Amino acid sequence: MSIDKNTARRVAHLARIEVADDQLDRLAAELSNILGFMEQLNEVDVEGVEPMTSVTPMNLKRRQDVVTDGGYQHKILANAPDAREGFFAVPKVVE
Repeated sequence: MSIDKNTARRVAHLARIEVADDQLDRLAAELSNILGFMEQLNEVDVEGVEPMTSVTPMNLKRRQDVVTDGGYQHKILANAPDAREGFFAVPKVVE
């Protein structure tokens, strides 16, 4: 697929990029090269290849989903300037 000067101008406008008229030919050529590379990638047979997130397989460390800390509500609220019914009380900011 080949990109012409008018298409390059439209793409630049849609991308909100200011491109001088004398640079539009160069931009069109670069966009054509990118599309050519994408077409080349489409020729690769990827049947049966699983998508991957990294070049090397990695397993993330996992931990048990258990509560290991807590029960300090009274200590935390002791420093609050205003606490009501076990929660921080803050002034209303929306009228």
